[in-house]
Amino acid sequence: MQKKLFTELGLSPEVLKAISRIGYEEASPIQSEAIPALLGGADVVGQSQTGSGKTAAFAIPAIERVDPARRHPQVLILCPTRELAVQVAEEVSKLAFFKRGVRELPIYGGQSYDRQLRGLHQGAQIIIGTPGRVMDHLERGTLSLRELGMVILDEADRMLDMGFIDDIREILRQMPEERQTVLFSATLPGPIRELIAEFTREPVNIRIESKTLTVPAIDQVYYEVDRRSKLEVLCRLIDLQDIRFGIIFCATKMMVDDLTEHLAARGYSVDKLHGDMTQAARERVMTKFRKRSMEFLIATDVAARGVDVDDIEAVFNYDLPHDGEDYVHRIGRTGRAGRTGRAITLVSGREAWKLQNIIRFTKARIRRERVPSLEEAEQRRANLFFETLRGTLEEGKYKRHDALIDRLLDQGYAPTEIASALIHLVSNGEKGRSSTTATRNTPEPRPAPREIPREEPEFREEPRDLPPRPARPKREAPPARSPEPPARPPREGKREPRGKNRPGSHHSGMIRLLLNAGREQEIGPGDLVGVIAGAAKVPRELIGSIRLMARKSTVDVEAGAAPRVLSKLNGIEFKGRRLSVTLAD
Repeated sequence: MQKKLFTELGLSPEVLKAISRIGYEEASPIQSEAIPALLGGADVVGQSQTGSGKTAAFAIPAIERVDPARRHPQVLILCPTRELAVQVAEEVSKLAFFKRGVRELPIYGGQSYDRQLRGLHQGAQIIIGTPGRVMDHLERGTLSLRELGMVILDEADRMLDMGFIDDIREILRQMPEERQTVLFSATLPGPIRELIAEFTREPVNIRIESKTLTVPAIDQVYYEVDRRSKLEVLCRLIDLQDIRFGIIFCATKMMVDDLTEHLAARGYSVDKLHGDMTQAARERVMTKFRKRSMEFLIATDVAARGVDVDDIEAVFNYDLPHDGEDYVHRIGRTGRAGRTGRAITLVSGREAWKLQNIIRFTKARIRRERVPSLEEAEQRRANLFFETLRGTLEEGKYKRHDALIDRLLDQGYAPTEIASALIHLVSNGEKGRSSTTATRNTPEPRPAPREIPREEPEFREEPRDLPPRPARPKREAPPARSPEPPARPPREGKREPRGKNRPGSHHSGMIRLLLNAGREQEIGPGDLVGVIAGAAKVPRELIGSIRLMARKSTVDVEAGAAPRVLSKLNGIEFKGRRLSVTLAD
């Protein structure tokens, strides 16, 4: 399909000026076809891949059709989520920047009614809303559709999936029959086709054909991993490929919460987005993400529907989506505006069958890759450190310590030995990415990658080398009860502590720590290992036996690392509570 210049589409000087201000030059295929048809007054059914520019395809004609002198709703745009409604409202605002008197208003759940009522009272002509909140205003009588001239259903298939079909029908029934109806959808399932047949009049069908339903600029790969190794593989891929800005998709809100905690504990700059968050929190997270104040946004499918950022480097499918359509929507977040992108999928167990269905649906080539080895990860880390060290030497902007080095040389140490010892200290203290990327706002050093186990590591409640517990002596029958119990002999000295936490139960060279979190907080041994390795930078081999109880846990750590664990873990947020760590004894 041939692209056109915006100047060829018959647009007003004000809109062309706004388009030039934004930086658009050439219209996308969906814009080249849809804008002339909509300006001509025809009903339109548009079908195109995500990220194709469909928002501007319907927003520009909507703005052109508004009469600024009439201060009442003239255009209604329905969106499946509040994030998408806000995104569309921002796009409309940019395109109507030079159209004096044209006002847009987003209305969605979670926002103050006062602000929405004030905007309606002031005469907003373009209403962008979610079906639930639009229905709410209609029932309250605060929104009138009697003089509406245009209705747009954006991502109609997603509104169907989210159960809004009845609300949409009721909204359409309350509109004037003489109106223009526009529908954009990635797919056209049966109920959507019924909606088109009932509420549109001889619509112009626009379909952007492509060999695949995904963006060709996206490099798509997948890794087959054990479910329990997903976190380690994810971190290894991020570090090896030096990815600094992306979205990680999870299947459930609980998984989003857990993965956010794990990655934050490992030093990654992350935040989360899902449906249980307040609207203020969601908007705060999205503002941070758009400003690149974080590295990774961890989200569910529905929550990320309104995410529209052009320079996302990669999309990770930590969990596979339910179907091919969700996969298309997910990976469409990267590879936009002429950039290349990456879509990386982690597949475990039965998810392999789901992946095959996705491949059949998208008709795309999703390449299988081998999980990088621990040696490759370490080599990459060494190369980055080497480049950092060489750059520092070449710049010469470092404080000299000649006197200290001379003292070591006088004691007979060779220069190579001194340098190696310093590198050893630095690499043990900073197990995260090399400081070559320090200008990229890396928050904390990250733990070194560890070998991915074939099986889940076994955590025992007691060290393995303890002698077997002696059998209890057989009890004798209790003597007959006397009316006067014998006097208890006085205690001699302090009683030895009982139970498994006494000092004698520790490994040699280990110290047992007590944490105020246990099974009731839904933590496992892996969670404790992750937070200790991530927050305190303690290598995994220095962590010993772990014992989980209802509201607390004990962990054995190497004696030299215990002070660091006590100082780094005390007071941090872990599993929804402020962590307290003390000596178990």
